[in-house]
Amino acid sequence: MERLIFHIDVNSAYLSWTAVENLKNGDSVDLREIPAIIGGDMASRHGIVLAKSIPAKAYKITTGEPVAHALQKYPKLVMAPPNHKLYSQYSHRLMELLRTFSPAIEQVSIDECYMDFTDYIKNYNSPIDAATKIKDTVRNTFGFTVNVGISNNKLLAKMASDFQKPDRVHTLFPEEVPKKMWPLPVRDLFMVGKSAAATLEKLEILTIGDLAHTDVSILESHMKSHGRLIWEFANGIDDSPVQTQEVELKGVGNSTTLSKDAETSADAKKVLRALCDQVSSRLKKYGQLAGMVSTEIKYATFTNVSHQRQLPNATDDAATLYHYVCLLFDELWNGEPVRLLGVRTSKLTSDPEPVQMSLFDLPKTQKEQKADKAAEELRKRFGDSIIKKGV
Repeated sequence: MERLIFHIDVNSAYLSWTAVENLKNGDSVDLREIPAIIGGDMASRHGIVLAKSIPAKAYKITTGEPVAHALQKYPKLVMAPPNHKLYSQYSHRLMELLRTFSPAIEQVSIDECYMDFTDYIKNYNSPIDAATKIKDTVRNTFGFTVNVGISNNKLLAKMASDFQKPDRVHTLFPEEVPKKMWPLPVRDLFMVGKSAAATLEKLEILTIGDLAHTDVSILESHMKSHGRLIWEFANGIDDSPVQTQEVELKGVGNSTTLSKDAETSADAKKVLRALCDQVSSRLKKYGQLAGMVSTEIKYATFTNVSHQRQLPNATDDAATLYHYVCLLFDELWNGEPVRLLGVRTSKLTSDPEPVQMSLFDLPKTQKEQKADKAAEELRKRFGDSIIKKGV
């Protein structure tokens, strides 16, 4: 299956997060709707512009310029100081939400990440539908907006997310590169900084298309290995994977925001079954057994509830996890429509102590063990969706 990569970027992150927090605290003016910046000190006129609103951009105020210069361009500019603790909180909450759509996330800064959506597109009609769902869920949950770029590699997804803003979804697949990317100024290409752009312009390479059609040996003679890199980028070439950084395992879990609210127990349990299969596969991948499992429910009203329970024996078996997850779901669910479901395991161990089986612990037959092993091999080769057990 061809890769499907999303690049998700918060629109004017620092300013957006400050604006949302100010509105929550009773402010009547939305900083995003007036000429405003984050950064510096109004009294001393020192510091640099860390973020700007779209109305501020109309006055040619740029991120990174001195605040004093920005005030010369528009003396009535509204300024707000940075609050990095607040930004860290919003970033953490955003990444938690995004992982409910796909856990395969590479966070590259406080306000942007790559998401490998290859294994999850089956739940949606199209990549645009999926990206729009993500974008709208972020806006409706937190009050700020993101752009989502879609492609089959990281470079083109990032370029796409930089197209028209805010609150937009854009595609940039290889066949779209000549029309959408090549006409852009060469300095708009990722990894082309001021110095590289100046060198390219001296060579009369003014657009990304010019760069794509330049003899790569000429670029290497002037810019060494960086010349080849940006030539590849200009041609849409990028094979780098989404690097999901696994922290020291304290738990393994997965959750998903449903494309349509689950209104019955049966509908919800179909999703829980799939989540248990995914969690089981990840436990096996890491060589871990879970001693505790929890079920999470988020209702259509955005109310969250969760409950956990100790397992009789540490396990990585999907059917066992599903059994206890369903028990927890039945305890938790109040009958209201469900928009998100999650399954998490904790108390992991790679070397469980021997356990005494009770008369009620029925070991799997050799045939069942072979079937489980065969199913696991199929999932490894073809993805989690290739085979599923009935509920």
